[in-house]
Amino acid sequence: MPLAGRAGRARLLGQLHAPDVPAHSPRVLGVDDFAFRRSRTYGTLLLDVETSTPIDLLADRTSETLAAWLTAHPGAEIVCRDRDSGYSRAIKEAAPDATEVADRWHMLQNLSAAIERTCHQHRACLHKYALDDVDAPPSATAPPTALLPLAPPLDNIPATPLMQRVTERHAEIHRLREATWTISAIARRFGLDRRTVRRYLTTDLDVLIASARDRRPRQLDPYRPYIQQRFTDGCTNAAQLYREIHEHGYRGNHQAVRLYIRSMRGGTAAAEPPRPIPTPRKITSWIMRPRDGLSREEQDQLDEVRIACPDIATACDLARVFTGLVRDRRGHLLATWVREAETTGPGPVRGFAGFLRQDWDAVLAGKTLDYSSGVVEGHVNRLDDQAADVRPRLLPARSHPCPAAIVTVTKFRPDP
Repeated sequence: MPLAGRAGRARLLGQLHAPDVPAHSPRVLGVDDFAFRRSRTYGTLLLDVETSTPIDLLADRTSETLAAWLTAHPGAEIVCRDRDSGYSRAIKEAAPDATEVADRWHMLQNLSAAIERTCHQHRACLHKYALDDVDAPPSATAPPTALLPLAPPLDNIPATPLMQRVTERHAEIHRLREATWTISAIARRFGLDRRTVRRYLTTDLDVLIASARDRRPRQLDPYRPYIQQRFTDGCTNAAQLYREIHEHGYRGNHQAVRLYIRSMRGGTAAAEPPRPIPTPRKITSWIMRPRDGLSREEQDQLDEVRIACPDIATACDLARVFTGLVRDRRGHLLATWVREAETTGPGPVRGFAGFLRQDWDAVLAGKTLDYSSGVVEGHVNRLDDQAADVRPRLLPARSHPCPAAIVTVTKFRPDP
């Protein structure tokens, strides 16, 4: 029935009624977690994968809650889920005959994290290769994408507030874990996502610090070639050069320009602008993307990285093969890939292969069946947007939107 007069969002939501939850689970059930309040409160979204229809939204993401729902709503033959072990326990307990399907996107995400850890562990190879390249006689045929050192070695980096915070948090999380705190409890203690806590627990401190260092801005770097050219032309006034690059978009401070000009006058600045070594995250993005999707420059830089570090080259080859297995549903070749990764792969990739063995049946189903959690992820993203939009207008700061109301909005979303 149409509402008379103007109506706000709170009033409109008050007119909605949650749909009835079916007595039986759909044949293909999708399960994924959803943030009522990011890094604080999470629920579980249940979805009919075949019709892309939300079924229910549970108030938390514990295995006990999901197991109770599956017991009260039998009938699921296939359950698509992420790699969360809590969901797996619930399915084995309440729906033991159902086929579990590990989500392919999450598998690729886990592999990407293993590749990035490998790149972090072997940054010394890239620095050594770059230094050797700098010391070698210049060649007219040298590729323009040669790696050159820009960032100082990790041991020589002065502490920053961000790096200090990472160090302290790493120590505190490990201390609580040794005191038998659960990952969920630690996440609540620090207001973090559980995935972030797991990263602190499974990643070396040097890798975390290097990641924090790589986020430091270097605003002057893109303008160094221009400054060096103007310096060669005779313009050595720092204030003048600052004004010129500011007109071209530089938003750093004058002090950085003045110090760089001083280093050029003293002969301590490089005659040629150094090219940065690619960050582990950037190298990982090149590896995880199809080679024909990279630009020519990116392909050349990746080839330089492969030459500099055999372990990264091996990880790259293994990642490319694994991605092909996922894309083409060649699950019958997965066992061969796992054996190869455990035999020849660097440490993080071996760990990823071992992680696949722990969830073997679901992983194999994910590489064989057409079903996945992709449709569930789309609804989760929509729910994230709706919860962020509903929460501040309807509820006190410490509460979260009613699950039924959000399912109603999702299922019967009006046309704009």
